Amino acid sequence: MNDNNLHISNHPLIQDRLTRLRDKNCNKVEYKACLEFITAMLVTEITRDLELVNKNIETPVASMTGKVLKNPPVIVPILRAALGMSGTIEAMIPEAATGHIGVYRDEKTKNPVEYLVKLPPLEGRFIYLVDPMLATGGSALYAMSLLEKAGADMSKMKFVGLIASPEGIEKIREKWPDMPIHMAALDDHLNEKAYIVPGLGDAGDRLFGTL
Repeated sequence: MNDNNLHISNHPLIQDRLTRLRDKNCNKVEYKACLEFITAMLVTEITRDLELVNKNIETPVASMTGKVLKNPPVIVPILRAALGMSGTIEAMIPEAATGHIGVYRDEKTKNPVEYLVKLPPLEGRFIYLVDPMLATGGSALYAMSLLEKAGADMSKMKFVGLIASPEGIEKIREKWPDMPIHMAALDDHLNEKAYIVPGLGDAGDRLFGTL
């Protein structure tokens, strides 16, 4: 897939942890640890273009001018599976605001169903929309439309997750051809139940032990 704004990490540590959490024998504790580790690694990439401003400070030795974030970003997890990633991002960027979008996929229609939207001010801020699995792309597109209506600058938005399907990427590209997408893997296809193959199953159930 030729897509300059699709970033699939090939970092050895990410690939190691991804294989561990894909394994059906991976228990809840290890799954959560691997998910948080991968997220932390991805955060170092997605935050490279955050804007900085000068700040004059006093160290114990001398005066100096350092750099601080100009405008902390907004983290928006798509509930509920993305909570396993958003907590790590919040820990690494405690200044960030966090919104929540609750969407689940109707198992019959495969369409997104909204049940919660709570967002901070979005104007002019970098936004990280988070969901571990980009399968059909329906939930992601639905969330993006909600954020756009709420005043988000879509040129400042990035989608962050674990595993994507080609179908999900294609769906987003129909609407947002230039949006940066950061993932740990691009898998083969969706099966008849709209699950990513080989994937890892239901990310939320495995994270919260509700299998």
